[in-house]
Parts: sequence; C-alpha cells; structure tokens
Amino acid sequence: MSTLEFRPWRDGDDLALLEIFGDPASPHAHQDRTMFRNDSNAPFSRALVATDQGIAVAAGVVFASTLHPTRLWLYVEVAREHRRTGVGTELVARLRALVPAGQPSELKARYTVTPGTDAAAAAGFCASLGMAEIQVARDVVVEPGGLQMPVFHDDGLTLDDIATGSVELTKLVVEFYNSTHEWDPANMTLGSAQKMLLDDATGAQGVIVLRDRPKAQGGKILTFAISYTPARADAPADVLLGWNPELSQDESAEPIRGMLAMLAHQHPVKLEVDGSMPVLSSLIDILVAAGQATVIATTHIVATA
Repeated sequence: MSTLEFRPWRDGDDLALLEIFGDPASPHAHQDRTMFRNDSNAPFSRALVATDQGIAVAAGVVFASTLHPTRLWLYVEVAREHRRTGVGTELVARLRALVPAGQPSELKARYTVTPGTDAAAAAGFCASLGMAEIQVARDVVVEPGGLQMPVFHDDGLTLDDIATGSVELTKLVVEFYNSTHEWDPANMTLGSAQKMLLDDATGAQGVIVLRDRPKAQGGKILTFAISYTPARADAPADVLLGWNPELSQDESAEPIRGMLAMLAHQHPVKLEVDGSMPVLSSLIDILVAAGQATVIATTHIVATA
C-alpha cells in the first residue's frame, strides 16, 4: 500500500485499465465500466484511480442515478495481482470522502456469477463494506416448445403488435418498472422509459402485447414483451417481459405464461427475472427443472444498510 497513489480519473485511463483488467467478466461489468469518467456534478459522479509507480492498477467510481435516487452506485475493479491488498477498500473510503452533503450516503453494487466462475472474492469484498443482498437477478435462456400456446378468441384474448412510441405502452412500462423496484425505489417517467427501454438507440426492435379482448372493444394490456437486438447475430432474442401491475399474482399467471409461450414458440429467448417477479420466477424455476430453460448468469445486488 505504501507505493500506491490515488488520483482523479482522467482521459485515457479507460484504455490503460483495459490492458490491466482484460475483458469484462460479464455484460454488467462492461456496463459498469462505462461509469468510469471525469468528475461531474450533474449527474454526480466521482472516480479515482490507484497507481503503483505511475501505472494504473485499480479504479473506483460512485455515481448518482436519477432513476434510482436513494443510493449511489459503487463500482470498483482491481488488477488481479493487487487484489486482497486493501487497495479496493482504500478506494471506497476515499470515494466516500468525496461525496458531498445532499447526495445519498448509502451505496449499492452488484457482482455477477456465471457457470464455472467463483464470485467468493466479490461477495467477501462487498460484505467487508457492510453491504447485504437486496436482490438476485437471473439471466435465463428459455428453449422453444416447453409451454403450451395460449388460446385466442375474436372477442377474448388477443395478440397485438404495438409501436414502441405508443403512449399506452409507455405508461404501462413506467407502472411496471416502478412497481417491480420497491426494493430499490425507482423514479421511472414517460421520458426515461422511452429513452432507456423503448428508443431505437436502446436496440428495441418491436413490441407485442396480450390484451384481455380486442382494443376496439376496450381491451386492456395484460402483458407486453419488448425485443432487443442481441449482442451477437447467433444469440437468442433478448426480451423484456412485463405485465400490468394492476393484476393480482393469480390474474397475471396465465397471461405471463401465455406471453412466454408465444415468445419461445419456435426460437429460444433470453430474459432477466428477479425476486420482485414471483410469478415469472416460479415459472422459470419449473422450466429450469424440466430442462427447458438455462440460467446463464446470476447477478447479486447488494447495498449498505
């Protein structure tokens, strides 16, 4: 530790650290690395780099999210040969000292486990910071043919295509997102839903919805699915499956099952499910047990008290 120095993030550090860290361990880690940036107050962010004899060996960042305003995100990455030396803990202490009054004092972070990997070090580091688990999310690939297709009627259950810019859809996405994030209170708005989940720039390709009856008869949306461009051409379609939060768990069970059956009728699909989604999570458990779905990554989200 005596040879280490700490300085603010500066242009070019991303390339220097890429050589030290190597490729990100998960898509979430890739996304978190994009948070390394020059200091900002709007939105608030502070990033520090630890150097050993002038060479960058670790970095950390805290930043505010307007979408989840009650905690600051924390991300720390340390070169393998410098782990378990205290540099990560020192980075966090220094970052905490940079948080001004008026910003949240609590922190949250995440680490992802993929088959064959060991996240014990990440879990231990988070625990040493006083962080406890607040959510577990799974990335799951659902194979085709595991679910019976829903039955449609002229005056009953209806499948519709809907524009990503639809006000009806955007309002429902806002309500769904906020209702499934009580564990990390969300402030999703119509504008942020469009920008973060429905805009072309997000990779959103199209949306289908299940209604209880045709729209012309006043049918309401029960479930929706937004498809996104996959990371690779040969990868399963990436889908956000959501539902009308006005429905009870019993009322939502069949529409959720029916939508997933439609999505995975002929081709595999990839989706994320977490503990705030008991109906979908239970359905995924059944499919995993039957060999019709595979958990490809598990992300643990932790936070200070």
